[in-house]
Amino acid sequence: MISRRNIRVKVMQTLYALETMEPGAIKPGTATSLLNEKLDQTSQLFTYMLYCLTQVAQYAEIDAQTRASKHLPSAADLQVNTKIAGNEFIFQIINDKGFQVNLEQWKLKYLPEPDLIRKLYNTLTATDIYQKYIQEPGRNKASEKEIMEYVYKEILIKNELFLQHMEDSFLHWSDDAEMMDLLVANYMHKPHLFNFLQLISREKLEYARELLLTVLDKKEYCLELIKPKLQNWDPERIAAVDMLLMEMGVCEFLYFPTIPTKVTINEYIDLAKAYSTPQSGQFVNGILDNILKDLDQANQIKKVDRTKK
Repeated sequence: MISRRNIRVKVMQTLYALETMEPGAIKPGTATSLLNEKLDQTSQLFTYMLYCLTQVAQYAEIDAQTRASKHLPSAADLQVNTKIAGNEFIFQIINDKGFQVNLEQWKLKYLPEPDLIRKLYNTLTATDIYQKYIQEPGRNKASEKEIMEYVYKEILIKNELFLQHMEDSFLHWSDDAEMMDLLVANYMHKPHLFNFLQLISREKLEYARELLLTVLDKKEYCLELIKPKLQNWDPERIAAVDMLLMEMGVCEFLYFPTIPTKVTINEYIDLAKAYSTPQSGQFVNGILDNILKDLDQANQIKKVDRTKK
């Protein structure tokens, strides 16, 4: 559900946070505690995105009640279609106990702005897709899912006010936005496979913690391998994120036998491009590639086929 790329980002963020802390503030367990907070942020966002979906859909009932209670309601005011409020997909989300636990634990119910939800709903009702949906007699599974996919992809994610709301409400929104698209799409395809209380599999959670602790434990050795490759570069002037990504990459080379070296290099090139300077991708690629050649020659790279492990 949550990709290894997302996990690498969380580990990188945790390592960066640790480097900016005063040494005395770092105690046993601080690193894993910070990592857990970073991983929880992804679960918070995912839960909230689905909650916003339910809020937009259920606003149909609020709209119907508001318009019907006018002093002189028109015929249209008295005939507001509330079909989407009873969408089967919406009920599946709402009735999930893990979803409700997350809402309460992180107090997410208090985040949505009523005026924003109203505007999103009005944007939706003005579309031909919505009008076609409410005019279809009865309900079928495909159309129930399709309309909610449409709400997410075309109404929420393409709305500037909503995106600004997400940035204002979640400092880590920009880091997880792409992952949310994947998670929501996967959830809509196979909601029964999701456990809101454990969005990260045990295998990936173990990988995240092992990667974090390995980088911390092997930092000095990683730097011994990295610094000779920097040539005319002053290590102190290299972007901190670049150094962390290279340390993570070296650790994956040496201590994660099921991750192919090519995958490691490609992943950290992409992360450098996304989270550091414009030149960082090429820089990280060059350093890691040189280190890998030396490790290969020294026969220090031991990789195994995951399927045969």
